[in-house]
Amino acid sequence: MRVRAVIVLEEAALDLAAGRSFYDEREAGVGRYFLDCLISDLESLRLYAGIHSIHFGFHRLLSRRFPFAISYDVSGDLNRAS
Repeated sequence: MRVRAVIVLEEAALDLAAGRSFYDEREAGVGRYFLDCLISDLESLRLYAGIHSIHFGFHRLLSRRFPFAISYDVSGDLNRAS
């Protein structure tokens, strides 16, 4: 089994923060739940990256709980110092 590194761009992190704020304004605690769900979706990419359909040149993973999509690219191996 091959595990991939998942790198979140700064723009994506800002989108996640905006989503959390949006849901927290509607009801306290829902923003945290939103963030937990999206982080879980992102972590699933470590194992399942590349299986999702391609839209506009990127793979697209739809969140299970929220109307939110994660667009991503599968790149070659990243060399990391251990």
